[in-house]
Amino acid sequence: MADAIDLANVNFDTTSFPALKNDLYLRTARGEETERAPVWCMRQAGRYLPEFRAIRVENKFFKVCRTPALATEVTLQPLRRYATLLDAAIIFCDILVIPQAMGLEVQLVPGKGPHFPEPLRTPDDLARLVDLKPGFSVDAELDYLYKALTNTRHALDGQVPLLGFVGAPWTLMAYMIEGGGSKTLALAKTWLFAHRSAAHELLARVADVAAQFLIGQVRSGAQALQVFESWAGELGPQDFTEFSLPYLALIAARVKAVFPDVPMTVFARGAHYALEQLATDTLYDVISLDWTIDPRAARRRVDTALASRTNGVPRSVVLQGNLDPTVLLGDEHVIRERTAEMCQAFGSSRHIANLGHGMMPSHDPERLRVFLEAVHQSSADLRQQK
Repeated sequence: MADAIDLANVNFDTTSFPALKNDLYLRTARGEETERAPVWCMRQAGRYLPEFRAIRVENKFFKVCRTPALATEVTLQPLRRYATLLDAAIIFCDILVIPQAMGLEVQLVPGKGPHFPEPLRTPDDLARLVDLKPGFSVDAELDYLYKALTNTRHALDGQVPLLGFVGAPWTLMAYMIEGGGSKTLALAKTWLFAHRSAAHELLARVADVAAQFLIGQVRSGAQALQVFESWAGELGPQDFTEFSLPYLALIAARVKAVFPDVPMTVFARGAHYALEQLATDTLYDVISLDWTIDPRAARRRVDTALASRTNGVPRSVVLQGNLDPTVLLGDEHVIRERTAEMCQAFGSSRHIANLGHGMMPSHDPERLRVFLEAVHQSSADLRQQK
């Protein structure tokens, strides 16, 4: 892998990617027995890294997302720092590029986070979205990420697989209506209960764009995909079943119809009640868990649901996660101990090690190194004991 990215030297050739040297993540995601659990971290390229903060001194956040060479550089930063400890790279981007592509302005406000100056507040505002207008093209609007993926595949030189991702429809809908973060999501939930038809229209339109976007990501070089339903836990079971699950399932089905062998992960944060539905009613290969659920219980529930299903061919589902990110604020002994406990709880197979959510700006990069080393050691020990 290159030591640095020449910002004027980008490679958009999708015809001859380097051979993959470490396929541990892909083999595990497909349910194969492996020598240890692969490990990567959500937000592994981000604000906790001083090299990322150096990039941001002269470049606004969305400029980094929209500039292929910069996105490649940031994606590779953790791979350089942690060398062989990471088993996957995830392209640097943001889930809110879909609302941007659909015609909404999104700003990143220091100290506040994402901000939509003109959010969707009533069903009439759907007319402002451009996805149904003549000439709209998902690929044209988001081509910058496709170029970043292709360039990054070449720059990785086969070191590890490259992951693409999108935000899920309910999460994106909530941002588009709330105009940013919210403690209650009251505005977005008003649509669910007062404008139900419009809510489903918006969710379906976002799902369509997301599915097309993921297909384009694979064509551009992504080797696996993750769908982030970050606000799943803000819905009760009944509302998740109506307003989230069908669209998560639709996205997976659309992508799998084109690329059946590309592993897909769903992260429905906080939706513990939906494990069985995610396992049996969707085509995701991997279910990512947050830190508030016991991996043993999750494995039992998923396996039981899969064993009892009668509406399709039985399949295996891999689990990903789920160390509490704040554990990385502790000392090295605590990190190693809690990581070993996590690996033991997931067992000796069908586990991709990760955090229960993403890296935090306050994390010490060296604490992540401790976590990665502990996963390597603990998961390998489990395999040997098997």
